Amino acid sequence: MERHDRTMGLLSALPVLLVLLLSFAAPLLVVLAFSVMPPKVFDLAHMPDFSAYGVLLSQGYHRSLAWALGTALASTILLFLICWPLAYAMAKVFKRFTLVITVAVVITLFVSENIRLFGWVLTLMKGGLIEGHLRALTGMSFEGALYNVPIIIFGLVYVYFPFMLFPLVQGISMVPDDARQAASDLGASKWQVFWEIDLPLSAPGIVVGSLLSFVLAAGAMAESKLLGGQAVIVIADEIETAFTYGQNWPLGSALSIVLILIIGSLAVFGVSRVDLDSIMGRGR
Repeated sequence: MERHDRTMGLLSALPVLLVLLLSFAAPLLVVLAFSVMPPKVFDLAHMPDFSAYGVLLSQGYHRSLAWALGTALASTILLFLICWPLAYAMAKVFKRFTLVITVAVVITLFVSENIRLFGWVLTLMKGGLIEGHLRALTGMSFEGALYNVPIIIFGLVYVYFPFMLFPLVQGISMVPDDARQAASDLGASKWQVFWEIDLPLSAPGIVVGSLLSFVLAAGAMAESKLLGGQAVIVIADEIETAFTYGQNWPLGSALSIVLILIIGSLAVFGVSRVDLDSIMGRGR
């Protein structure tokens, strides 16, 4: 019976596996093949050449990679700190009002990321919504808040807020109220309950939210371009330049492969430590 169920499961998953192979694995294999081609090559009929990976180190592309990973890490930490109180309230306190908050957050996803970021540009630029009104009302003025690293991180936090919030809500909702109450009855402080009960038991939601936020932020480009004015160049921008203006597909492919390997390794490590059955409700 178990073998029959496993066979039926594999047959049922076969169409999805085929779609994944055609839409996900095949393009990655093409990118991998291009990454070992000589510079300025636009077809695969050449002997492998790993010079693109050498260019990655010799021309300072590691700095762009470091900026991308650094801003992604900073935004992920800030997202956790910002989203935890709201996620806890949505899971344990607000009850019916949680639906209102959920709808309000989800509605923001209906508007293009670029449009929302342009809105912040018009708000924060010199002569924009804030500075223009302040100058008109008080005569005071200030340089715009744009074009620096903190505003890039702000943009990442703003855009990827839902991707941290909802997994945290799911993770916190998995924490039994009885466990928290028992710890309090035994004399545990609020900090001890948080550190020894809430965090460990909601770890699946924390890991999923952190992975989603970090992976998306590491590959983001609009925030550094629109809000940061390219105060720093992130790896996604270098990849786009290599594929378009530079017309150097092997270099763009090599940069892409390095980013994929780093993020993929982190994702596999994180997912391997998450009980997906409990997140999907099958572990109860």
